[in-house]
Amino acid sequence: MHGTIVRSTLALLLGIAVGMLGHQVLFAQPAQGTCGKLQQRDLEGVPGWEVIMFCSESDPGAVTGRHYHPGPEFFYVLDGALTIEPDGQPPFTVKVGESGYTGRKQIHNTKNASSTQPAKVIGVMILEKGQPLFTPVP
Repeated sequence: MHGTIVRSTLALLLGIAVGMLGHQVLFAQPAQGTCGKLQQRDLEGVPGWEVIMFCSESDPGAVTGRHYHPGPEFFYVLDGALTIEPDGQPPFTVKVGESGYTGRKQIHNTKNASSTQPAKVIGVMILEKGQPLFTPVP
């Protein structure tokens, strides 16, 4: 119970911090201009868990394909707009200055909402150590 509260509190604080940074969703597609991990740290007080901060850029019209992440993902859009298509839920678009969230192992597809402008995001994930950041789903 204590670990859950610590993780939830940290996730909220990191989400706020990311929004306040005002700077760059994990696409992991080689054809895109991904800028990568910014930080990777142990989640203090929660053995076996870590926090990863990343930035990502996507080309106009880029699509990730259906995938999931092993932990919750918080992201903030710096440039452009992203359309998130979670399985079993209606799609939603996150624009410049807005933040979004995908839940742990929530299967979704992410698209750059523009066919002419790139999109840039900064994000934070909380996950068990050793897990892949991005798992494609057929």
